[in-house]
Formats: sequence, C-alpha cells, structure tokens
Amino acid sequence: MATGRHVAIIGAGAVGVISAIEALREGHRVTLIDPGEPGGEQAASYGNAGWLSSHSVIPPAEPGVWKKVPGYLMDPLGPLAIRWSYLPKALPWLIKYLLSGWTEARVEKTAFALRDLLRDAPLLHKKLAEEAGVPELIERNGVMHVFASRGNFDNDLGWRLRKKVGVEWLELSADEMRQREPDLHPRYTFGVVVEEAGRCRDPGAYVAALAQHALAIGAKLMRAKATGLKLDGNKLVAVLTETGEIPCDAAVVAAGARSKQLTASVGDPLPLETERGYHVMIENPEAGPRSSMMASDAKMVVNWTDRGLRAAGTVEIAGLEATPNWKRAEILRNHLFSMFPKLPKDIPASRIKTWFGHRPSMPDGRPCIGYARASRDIVYAFGHGHVGLVGSARTGRLVAQLLSGKQPEIPLAPFAPNRFL
Repeated sequence: MATGRHVAIIGAGAVGVISAIEALREGHRVTLIDPGEPGGEQAASYGNAGWLSSHSVIPPAEPGVWKKVPGYLMDPLGPLAIRWSYLPKALPWLIKYLLSGWTEARVEKTAFALRDLLRDAPLLHKKLAEEAGVPELIERNGVMHVFASRGNFDNDLGWRLRKKVGVEWLELSADEMRQREPDLHPRYTFGVVVEEAGRCRDPGAYVAALAQHALAIGAKLMRAKATGLKLDGNKLVAVLTETGEIPCDAAVVAAGARSKQLTASVGDPLPLETERGYHVMIENPEAGPRSSMMASDAKMVVNWTDRGLRAAGTVEIAGLEATPNWKRAEILRNHLFSMFPKLPKDIPASRIKTWFGHRPSMPDGRPCIGYARASRDIVYAFGHGHVGLVGSARTGRLVAQLLSGKQPEIPLAPFAPNRFL
C-alpha cells in the first residue's frame, strides 16, 4: 500500500507517464489526468521524430539568429516560420528567444545543462521499455548526421559545443558513408555517427505501453481536461477540471504546450510557446536509410519506425489554435525524396501519412523542472521543446525526487521555473 501523497499528474505524454511510474516507485498514489488517449495522435509524444539523441544539447537560438528573423517572416515554408498574424502575441517570447542565444556563452550554459538532463537517456529508456514489456521499441544503435561538405560541419558552433560538454562521435568520409548508406544521395560527402544515441521504433506505442504499465502498478487515469490548480494558502487542495475538482496532496504540471494556463492559475505567468511541428511518413518504402539520420541541409530527422519511414522537423510559430499549413509537410516529403533518389516518385498517396502537433518550448531551449512559487506541492515538468521524448526519462526521475523532497540527481538551477519571473 502506498504511504506517500496523492499526486495528480496533469498530462499523459512521455513526461507525465514516466513521472507517474517514478512517483509510484517512491510510494506515492498517482492519478493521471488527460482528456486524450496516452500515446494517441493528438499528442506530441506520438508524432515526434523518435530520436533518443542524448547529444541534442544545443538550443534553437544561436548567436546571430536575429539576422534571420525577417526571412522567417517572409518565408512561410522555411525551416522556421512565423505567421504574421501571430507575431504580436509571439513577440515577447521571440525577444527572450533571441536574447537567450545572443552570445556563445549563453548557448554554452544551456548545452552543459541539457547534457546533464540527457546523459544516458537511451539506457534509461531501454530500462523503462523492458519494465513495460516493450523492449523492442528502444534501440541503442547510434544516429548519423550527414553534411554536404566537411566545412558545413567544421563551421557549426553546435558541434564545437558538443565536444566541450563531452559528446563523442565517429567521423565518416564520403566512401565510408556510402558503404553504410548506399541509398543516400551522393551530394552528402561527410558524416558523423554519435554512437551513444538511440531511437524509438514507435513513439506513440511506447508512450501507450508506459501508461499501461503505470496503470498496472497502481496509477489511475482520469479522462478530463485540467483548467487550473486550487490552493488553500500555500497548500494544494485540488486540480480543477472541466468536469469537477480532483482532490490531491500534490500535482505535477506536465501538460506540454497547454501548461501555460495551469501555471498562470497559481501566479506563474511563464513564457511557454508552441513550436508547431510536422512529420511525413511513407509506409513500406522501397528505399531509405539503414540508420536514423539528420540531414544538415534539410534540418530534418529521418527515422525508421514500425509504422514506416518518418521524416520530422521544421518549426512554425503560430500558436495553439491556428490551422495546420500542410505545405510544410509536403516540403518534408520532397526533402525525403531528394535525400533518397531510389524512392519511387509515384508512391500512392494512401501510403504517405502526415501529422501535425505542438512542441512545448521555453525561449532558452531548457524545460521548466521545479516547484511553483506559490507552493512546493506543485511541480512543473514541461517546455522540453525538441528534447521531450529523450529528456522524459530523467525528467520523470527528477519529478519523483522533488515530490519526495529528495536531493535531485542533477543540478536544477538551469531549469528553475522562476528564471523568467
């Protein structure tokens, strides 16, 4: 019988369900609150690239990125696009975003912090997958980055900083790449393999399995949309939902891009934004990579999944409510055909699937992990941006440690929610 507190975890995505598993391990009672199906198509956990890239330590904003903002506004189909109609709402976040990457020193600080969060992530996920009975969904076999030239790699600040924080890689010549990836277009002449990284073969199925495991070991699932948090002084008494109150002793806000309203309800107006992302997937493709890879020119990840060959990437700043721009998914498809010329150009439309979702992003590329200002009964765990799946394993452990009042296993100052308050 659990002897800890009754913890309500808002959000049954990757961060939420792993937080539930780890909180149960600590002896707490857990209720997961989410209106949707864990691992369902509505969730960012379903549609991400599937990379477990423990080397993804570079935030989106780097020095000089401000010079590209006019281009982002003018090109609705670029790797990062900002809808004019949403610019007034996005501007405060965008300014903080640009300032966070203004100097190399600021980017380096984030790289060291994210390295702590992501280190050993493929191993942590492998253990979780084994516990949940789906060990085959997590593979620790490295990922490849491909470049048009060695110069593109040498001039990249990100790789200099990765070396500084301890990431190692294997460099490949054009011939060595071709031996590994015979279907890859010959315009790519240099590559690196980060052997510590891994991948998930079906992110939606993985999150669904983790949720089922959490339920099997004692969690409860409430199908409801949380709207706020109810305090009595500095003590949490309930989570407010559209269907009523859920009494609890502690709460975890892990609602992804929809966490902003919840933190505001207890006096923390945090600068959370949605980076809208897309993927395209070809079922039963005739060609493609043997390993998971990222193309530096297309800014997209290509990954084999059990459902098909998935290409994911690009960022669109347009808020939670705007309709999808499916031309952005078409661009991913075109990049995929360009990378792998052996893919037939006449693949039936029925075999090409597209998806759109919301990455929850803080301006500096670091998630919020820590207590609310109003009460230590409330733990925040959201805003992971591009590292939600890979970062979820350690985040869940940190959440459980915070709920139990234990010393967190990594320094949490860089992720403190109040850094923007």
